[in-house]
Amino acid sequence: MNNKMREAFQKIDGGLFSSVSKADVGDAYDNMQKDGVRLMAWADPFYPDSSIPEHVKKATIKVIENGFSSHYTVPIGNMVLKQEISKKLLKYNGIKADPKRNILITPGSDSGLFYAMLPFVQNGDEIMIVDPSYPNNFQNTDILGGVIVRVPVYEENNFQLNINEFKKRLTDKTKMVVLTNPNNPTTTVYRRECLEQLRDFIVENDLILVVDQAFEMPVFDDIEMVTVAALEGMWERTLTVFSLSKGMGLSGYRVGYIVADDKIMDKLYAATVSVLGATNTAAQIGCIEAMKDDSFLEEYFKVHLERRDMVYNLLKDVPGIVVHKSESGFLSWINVSKLGSSQEIVDYLIKEAKVAVNIGEPYGLQGEGYIRIVHGVLGSTDDLRGCIEDIKKALTKLAYSKGYKGV
Repeated sequence: MNNKMREAFQKIDGGLFSSVSKADVGDAYDNMQKDGVRLMAWADPFYPDSSIPEHVKKATIKVIENGFSSHYTVPIGNMVLKQEISKKLLKYNGIKADPKRNILITPGSDSGLFYAMLPFVQNGDEIMIVDPSYPNNFQNTDILGGVIVRVPVYEENNFQLNINEFKKRLTDKTKMVVLTNPNNPTTTVYRRECLEQLRDFIVENDLILVVDQAFEMPVFDDIEMVTVAALEGMWERTLTVFSLSKGMGLSGYRVGYIVADDKIMDKLYAATVSVLGATNTAAQIGCIEAMKDDSFLEEYFKVHLERRDMVYNLLKDVPGIVVHKSESGFLSWINVSKLGSSQEIVDYLIKEAKVAVNIGEPYGLQGEGYIRIVHGVLGSTDDLRGCIEDIKKALTKLAYSKGYKGV
């Protein structure tokens, strides 16, 4: 049966017949948790504690209790929610979006990302993807029959874009650039100058841009967060995918949205019911209240900033590793290549520190030798400190065993 499937599906494993390292595939994660391993590899804020603001919770419960949640919302999304999103887009992203023509509600940003790519990627199309970046950027391209063209970014340049890396990979088959901004896993917020150079490259070569902005909140240190679709010349050729899971801490609500020009959106609207279906009714009602009153984000920002600084300060002097202060979100991307491969270090931390983090390879070829730590995933900051101190102790022990004694 396997040989009757698309080639991309023939090559992947779901964990039923083999060991899978990705945290979101198979049941290995559940098994580790049962064994007392603390899980810091799944980007779900404040897990397992509640992160539903009270006014959002009340609205969600109300629509369940009155029975309306048993019914579909129109597949393209609740209009009131889209109106609230439109206000946010104008205020935060510099985009003037018509709720009726430019916004599509999706069941989370993962499905939104796939759907944004789906109309364009055909067999043999070359898709430029920053490496390292979100694993779905690569897998979606593979599933759709596109050719992955990896555009590397490097630690010595703080993982910023280098337009020359794009230019030298351009061919007559190049169709699309897929960008995650801020980047997951590096947390890099791409600077305006880099994005304007990318804009010029895309416009000059008549390409499509898909941008995943799931981690657009929070951004630290007063770094400017630029939405590429708002740059001159990019609105007509950009599909931007957003999420309410990360910054708002509503991962379980599974609500995301795509924003695009109406000539693109007309086609997306036409096939939404066939590909995505309707997003959860009660979740959309709750998200309306989150968008109307997002004052809770101020406290979330303080918590994420405190955790970012704590993780950096605890790990920055561990010998044999390189830690950069995160620019966004609640992740840290750490170079452990002097101590071992990504898989070796992850396996070691599970055994020695009882903490599970992400291996680097799913994020691209440039991910080898790195690990990703999700420091927003635990409900308690004290619990996080305990985990990071155990990671520090374990990595320091390993570094000393390999002859690294620090500065």
